[in-house]
Amino acid sequence: MIIYVNAAAGLDGNGSKERPFRRINEAARIAMPGDTVTVAPGIYREYVNPIHAGTPENRITYKSEVPLGAVITGAEEVKNWEHLDGNVWRARIDNSVFGSYNPYTTFVYGDWYFAGKTKHTGCVYLNDRMLYEAASLEECREGAVYPCSWVPEESVYKWYSKQEGGCTVLYANFQGADPNQEKVEINVRRECFMPDKTGVGYITVSGFTVCKAATTWAPPAAYQDGMIGPHWSRGWIIEDCEIYASKCAGISLGKYLDPDNDHYFTVKHVKSPTQMERDAVCRGQYHGWTKAKVGSHIIRRNNIHHCEQGGIIGRMGAVFSIIEDNHIHHINNMMELGGAEIAGIKLHAAIDVIMRRNHIHHCTMGIWTDWEAQGTRITQNLLHDNQKPAFAKSLKGGMMSQDIFVEVGHGPTLIDHNILLSEATLRLATQGVAMVHNLICGALTCVGGGTGPRYTPYHMPHCTEVMGFMTILHGDDRFYNNIFVQKWPAEDVTVMSDSEENKSFSENREVGTHVMNDYPTYDEWIAQFDMDTDVPNMAKLAPAHEGKLPVWVDGNAYFAGAKACVHETRNLVDDKSEVYVELEEKDGHPVLRTNVYDLLGSFRASMISSDTLGRAFEPEERYEQPDGTDIVFNSDYFGAHRGIDVLPGPFACGKDADKPLW
Repeated sequence: MIIYVNAAAGLDGNGSKERPFRRINEAARIAMPGDTVTVAPGIYREYVNPIHAGTPENRITYKSEVPLGAVITGAEEVKNWEHLDGNVWRARIDNSVFGSYNPYTTFVYGDWYFAGKTKHTGCVYLNDRMLYEAASLEECREGAVYPCSWVPEESVYKWYSKQEGGCTVLYANFQGADPNQEKVEINVRRECFMPDKTGVGYITVSGFTVCKAATTWAPPAAYQDGMIGPHWSRGWIIEDCEIYASKCAGISLGKYLDPDNDHYFTVKHVKSPTQMERDAVCRGQYHGWTKAKVGSHIIRRNNIHHCEQGGIIGRMGAVFSIIEDNHIHHINNMMELGGAEIAGIKLHAAIDVIMRRNHIHHCTMGIWTDWEAQGTRITQNLLHDNQKPAFAKSLKGGMMSQDIFVEVGHGPTLIDHNILLSEATLRLATQGVAMVHNLICGALTCVGGGTGPRYTPYHMPHCTEVMGFMTILHGDDRFYNNIFVQKWPAEDVTVMSDSEENKSFSENREVGTHVMNDYPTYDEWIAQFDMDTDVPNMAKLAPAHEGKLPVWVDGNAYFAGAKACVHETRNLVDDKSEVYVELEEKDGHPVLRTNVYDLLGSFRASMISSDTLGRAFEPEERYEQPDGTDIVFNSDYFGAHRGIDVLPGPFACGKDADKPLW
């Protein structure tokens, strides 16, 4: 059955083509497996709460009749502004408008949030631009540049709120604009399209614009809302949507509400933050965290931008999903929010998640896989400009920047055929990572550090069932057939701690695998376990059990001062040639301009496969497809065939480097 919705219909109808509903949520109440909800262009100021689940054979589909023409928004227009003085206007909103959730009394705050309890989940928008929240009316009136902003010229637009006589009183500095003549909106609803109960699976959402919701801070041991998301279910498809202007998260693939584990550290303080995360993983087993019930979503071809926590986030609920062909950009650029959940994509427990062919740029962090990046594959992505502009001041509690962060997991985590152009490529506070056929212009950072005594889980291969817990030993990494270029200055940089007051540390900016010089080869490592007796001495082996794991390095090329690992016997090191790697725009598409392939000369690498990469140490799982079959790296960034002439880097043929990348 097709159910019709049209906001411009003369009268609310029954969902027929002749008498469509005026609200999407009316259709969501009755849509059953196999139904399609067709939504006409228009602005839908509502919260859509799907009631019924589809099935694998008969999905429920919500489709915008015109691509991006149907706009689901959590905001309401305000037209009762009165001029106060100068550039400042005032509006009074009766609190009954907000119901049980008032974004102007709700703070962005909770576990792993480091920037202070100062910002609300509400916001004011001028012509779709989010205004910056001021701490006082005086600050709002002044309209000064916010020094941490990545877009300082926009930061002079301010808003401030207070509670008075049952009303939310809003003040806004519109910098000379008349708000009663412009489009001015405020956050009213917490979410746009998300079931309020778990288990509502097999839904497709296609072609909508989703924007402007008062989402909450969504750390892993909390209920994770986003403007749109499946809320702990299975088999959603979110495709061809534009998703922007969330106060926190755009898409949430994450965690259910567990009252006993919700912001546990913030509320109770008595367990360490990592212990409550271990609790969350184990409690998940009792809340249906199995392949049959949770995950296996597809998030594809979406334009996700200008969200202030993350583009796509999720704790455990994203398992077995595919995130592909998305454009994710300008995340956390206002720099009002700071904490350990901020990135273009931030996933905990990305078990067998594939992230491929995404274009991710101008984010505080590109991709962050935290805990249990087991069977995770990051492939054929373009990442660039994921770094703080030089003019921007560091936010107290803000995060460091890099293209990819893999944190306290045990692998196998596979990063292959990516173009990684930011000044820090990979924060490697983990083990069990394989980097294969990438173009790498930034440094590997945090190698051997940043993990502490954090015992994190690992799982039975291709399952959610926990196999064990272990701290991070470091190493167990593989680097094959990459091209490393020292594009950015090589001097160490000083980075402020995100969570410790007035503490800073020096961070590497030298590009290359030399950061693995102190790690053993496999032969050196395995020799520690040779015993002279038939009865192994457990105490004698303790140093080996607790020491660094081996690394494998082969077939890489290094340019412009990038440095090779001392253990690598076959490589190309060229410190003399002038090298350029630049990203340009041509006909609206990013194009790479580089001469590195001209400089490879006769240097060639070997074909890499699952057999080459072996098994990640702790889970004893191979680097393989989610279905357990082998990977042979015989196709490149574009999907082109890689023949017997194996070049390092992401392209099978050097002349393909100047093709549109996305």
